[in-house]
Amino acid sequence: MTAVHTVAVGDTPFAVHSCGSGIPLLLLHAFPLDHGMWEAQEQLAESVRIIAPDQRGFGGTPGQPPIGSVAEMADDAVALLDALHVVEPAFVCGVSMGGYVAQHVAVRHPDRVRGLILCDTKLDADTPEARSGRASLAAKVGRLGAGILAETMLGTLLAQSETARTQPRRPAIEELLRKTIARQPVATIQAALAAMGNRADMTEAMRSLAVPTLLIVGKEDTFTPPAIMQRMEEVLPDARLLIVPHAGHLVPLEAPEVFNAAVLEFLHAMVGRDAAAPGR
Repeated sequence: MTAVHTVAVGDTPFAVHSCGSGIPLLLLHAFPLDHGMWEAQEQLAESVRIIAPDQRGFGGTPGQPPIGSVAEMADDAVALLDALHVVEPAFVCGVSMGGYVAQHVAVRHPDRVRGLILCDTKLDADTPEARSGRASLAAKVGRLGAGILAETMLGTLLAQSETARTQPRRPAIEELLRKTIARQPVATIQAALAAMGNRADMTEAMRSLAVPTLLIVGKEDTFTPPAIMQRMEEVLPDARLLIVPHAGHLVPLEAPEVFNAAVLEFLHAMVGRDAAAPGR
């Protein structure tokens, strides 16, 4: 992606990739990645203003003070918009962990959200078993380093069908994931795992969501399978779901053409609907 600049959010200099102009589109990356996962979305800058930060502790953003909760990560995102002088409501897009953060942005700061895009994520809180699994993974990373996380997660982040594994872009995606995961600080990985494990169940809070929502999930996603996001579609007042074939837990990386087209269609439909609304 093009150059990254830093933006002061309180005492923390956030690393942010931004390009394009017009409608702001905030892109919140998955765990344990950074803004580099959005490289294939840079072409969206022909239509919108892309804002893709490294969330607290990831990539080029320092982890002091460390991640405390998903809610605090949402407040970081809104403070970043303030620092960038984004005063109009933004489209907020999050994948996996970024989807948890996006939900909290929509609930905690509803006036800042024009539309929501949730990809490969869920509303439900972790079960006790899932929290225990995150704690065990955090301890393992503490003992063996971030590299072990890349080896642990690579096979489950991506679709594993023969069609998916033989895609020409697959080796480059795997290499990007290995390098990106391996360079994340152990302390940030552990803090993020704790924050995700302790996050609130958002089902009831999202039932009254006042903005349209695009849901996207890989058909081969094993972390948040299509059935989970189908239930999310039933909960949200104004949502539609796209299931992407031959993709796993990282649709923007695995099927960028499909993802980008769906996002643009959603944004253009929203802009047209807003323009046609009474009083506009």
